[in-house]
Amino acid sequence: MAVHAHPDDESSKGAATTARYAAEGVEVLVVTCTGGERGDVLNAAYGAVEGGIEGMRAVRRVEMAEAAAALGVRQHWLGFVDSGLPEGDPLPPLPEGCFALVPLEEATAPLVEIVREFRPHVMTTYDPTGGYPHPDHVMCHRVSVEAFAAAGDPERYRGRGEPWTPLKLYYNHGFSLARLRAVHEAILEAGGESPFGDWIESRQAREIPEREVTTRIECAAYFDQRDAALRAHATQIDPAGFFFAVPREVEVERWSTEEYELAESRVRTALPEDDLFAGVREALR
Repeated sequence: MAVHAHPDDESSKGAATTARYAAEGVEVLVVTCTGGERGDVLNAAYGAVEGGIEGMRAVRRVEMAEAAAALGVRQHWLGFVDSGLPEGDPLPPLPEGCFALVPLEEATAPLVEIVREFRPHVMTTYDPTGGYPHPDHVMCHRVSVEAFAAAGDPERYRGRGEPWTPLKLYYNHGFSLARLRAVHEAILEAGGESPFGDWIESRQAREIPEREVTTRIECAAYFDQRDAALRAHATQIDPAGFFFAVPREVEVERWSTEEYELAESRVRTALPEDDLFAGVREALR
């Protein structure tokens, strides 16, 4: 079970991993906390979306369905409303009723219910920072950690299904400065022009902490599915933009994996890992 804040996050963070496991016969469920209703159109070629929040919600539901089909995974909406990304100094208050303002247990209850229904052995989500400071990403981390801790406890979230205890929780590494440096250097070595040079050397990049990588999943064979899922989110992803800036041959040669941080395990495993189910497969035999 991969828990994400908005439609498109499942395609930009761990998408090739989920496509690989689905292709190998693993049941994979993407849980999307919000409808992405307050997202801006980030692809200049797309044009405006009419109808305000409801119009954007409808468009992004269609995009999400196409992305899930590209990855070969199931998808479930938790039904909360996008908080938007506040900007300004000081930051404006979050909109009333948005996901990030929902009390933790209220926000976690539907996730506990779907955990108990789907019965995952492994869950993935964001680290405590959210990967970047979007209030919905931070809230997604909080509800995922709470659900992982509580779903197996019959005394908690009564009436939300029969208890089920997931065995491993991972934080996905959607952003990696080490990865960008590696492909940046490879592009330069090949005589190309890297799109990352100025940014990598910026103060902003240097101030982003690199979290521990415990688990690397080989998934280059599924980059095409990842890219198809990204393109499905046409309001958000520019096919000529950042996500497609690295030549495929460079990416495969220099960084053919997706990275995770093992946050908690209820089975024995040895680090580093190359499988999210390391220890789980043995425990289930």
